[in-house]
Amino acid sequence: MSATSSAESAKTTPLLEIHQELGGTLVDFAGYLMPLRYGSETAEHNAVRASAGIFDISHMGEIFVTGAQAPEALDHALVGTPSGLTPGRARYTMIVNPEGGVLDDLIVYRLSDHGFLVVANAANREVVAAELAERAKGYEAHVSDDSDAWALIAVQGPKSAAIVAGLTDADLSTLKYYALVSGTVAGRSAFIGRTGYTGEDGFELFVAAEDAVPLWRALTEAGGADLTPCGLSARDTLRLEAGMPLYGHELTVQTTPYDAGLGRVVRLEKEFVGRDALAAVAEAGPERELVGLVAVGRRVPRAGYAVIGEDGEPCGVVTSGAPSPTLGKPIALASVRHGSRPVAVDIRGKHEAVDVVDLPFYHREHRPAGAGADLGSAEQNKRTNK
Repeated sequence: MSATSSAESAKTTPLLEIHQELGGTLVDFAGYLMPLRYGSETAEHNAVRASAGIFDISHMGEIFVTGAQAPEALDHALVGTPSGLTPGRARYTMIVNPEGGVLDDLIVYRLSDHGFLVVANAANREVVAAELAERAKGYEAHVSDDSDAWALIAVQGPKSAAIVAGLTDADLSTLKYYALVSGTVAGRSAFIGRTGYTGEDGFELFVAAEDAVPLWRALTEAGGADLTPCGLSARDTLRLEAGMPLYGHELTVQTTPYDAGLGRVVRLEKEFVGRDALAAVAEAGPERELVGLVAVGRRVPRAGYAVIGEDGEPCGVVTSGAPSPTLGKPIALASVRHGSRPVAVDIRGKHEAVDVVDLPFYHREHRPAGAGADLGSAEQNKRTNK
């Protein structure tokens, strides 16, 4: 994760007053003024693993695709098959360019027979909306970027269900992983998705922008000491421990889904933009693969550092790295030459030993009912090119 220093020109989310009240350290992230942390980022991270954390993720994009041929339009536009979703279910997928490079990774929620919500990363929102609109031409489908009208609050952690359940009229006990239901939370209309970016059980609450502040206050009052406000730093280490990709790091326009070990989301049996290029990669095999590294020592492998193979030569690059509060060791994701055997990371001129491990680094012991059927980026098993 990275932040720029141009906070003066950044957009704000509907929860800015909350972040200021809490004394959050605000930075420009993907063009939005966002809280990096409120206090200790390690304490925020640990709160999500042990109890629950609340995040402002209103910088994410909400793009609605509707119409009689919306399912077909999305099947054409994306690497997956949103048409196969039943209303109320969600799927992790991607949009790629004709050369197979990833433009963004997405979550698609099916709201109705002819209505979908596509959630895009903040930095790619405009690109995704424009590409979807272009690819929907010729279909009876309408694409609308309604991001500015929405706020998105995530409640994540083992106590998240109990906290949200006490404020909603929706039956969360029957809400499966990667599913969504309409209801009210603290009296505010919401889409409630059982999704997240931490590796824990949790919920993402889509509400009207004007309802964001009262909903946040109601959630924090209900959660009390069990619910901790969390910033981007904790979100980044949580997703890293869970082996989840971050666009701009593990995924880029120069990366195909297969390079990141996510070939499983590609459905080559149907036609879509970029299919031919990805079919060629699938047949030949990717040149790169994503691996998990755990440092033997205490120095942290950071994004951009060279990965060293057993022959002593560079074989790849670290895409994300940080100290892991849960494991108590530095960890990293790295893109390396397929078939190479990393043994070290070059940290400021010194080769620091690393172990290659299966991903994710952290996996919670229990999942809510139905987990696994539509498993997405939030809970990945071992990354293999399938």
